[in-house]
Amino acid sequence: MRLLGKVAIVTGAGRGIGAAIAKRFAEEGAKVVVSDIIEQGAEVVEEIRKVGGDVEFFRTDVSESNQVQNLINYTVERFGALHVICNNAGINVPGKIENITEEVWDRTMDVNVKSMYLTTKFGIPELRISGGGSIINLGSVNSLVAEPMLSAYVASKGAILMLTKAIALDYAKENIRANCICPGWVNTTINDSHANLMGGIENVLNSIDDFQPIGRVIRTEEIANVALFLASDESSAMTGSAVVVDGAMTAK
Repeated sequence: MRLLGKVAIVTGAGRGIGAAIAKRFAEEGAKVVVSDIIEQGAEVVEEIRKVGGDVEFFRTDVSESNQVQNLINYTVERFGALHVICNNAGINVPGKIENITEEVWDRTMDVNVKSMYLTTKFGIPELRISGGGSIINLGSVNSLVAEPMLSAYVASKGAILMLTKAIALDYAKENIRANCICPGWVNTTINDSHANLMGGIENVLNSIDDFQPIGRVIRTEEIANVALFLASDESSAMTGSAVVVDGAMTAK
């Protein structure tokens, strides 16, 4: 029960990594608000409730300022405090710069980066009232290295890491920590379009040993375990870090 007494928001928690993190937080005693623009978030809530978790669903477009403010307000009104913000919401639309529309570029930056600015901006005052807290931003190996045909996504993930470091520096004295998880290939729907460019998901899985040395996909639960550590007091001296969980992909 490493998060007993803590209240957490997890964005993009309707499926994939976000759902796994929400479930893991609840297992460890946190009260959790599952946030997503898709209605599957309500299904995740029901799964967590079946095993005794204290959880609510709040539908949110995290790129919209008023909706994020409402998310923070709802969380504090429902559970009385806020201790952890896990920013997982994201999109990935592949393409080279000259082929990406302005609309795709702007939406990528809004969902992937602006959302983290907004949750932090509105969440910091509540973390301060709680005596501190943990902000966990989901970056990517693409926060550290680029890949072909992913210019908007790579740019957004690089920005997330630098934003995380800036938050860490600005609030270190207030016991408000910020860290960035950088996963390798996790087989979730955000990677579907990217997989198609690589010959389809079966081709990716068959060739994964070529780019992810552990020779398999990383499981969502493995990312959730890292998020749990960063949310807990066990990581109390960690802030401003890029925590790479990539099966040695970037070690090559």
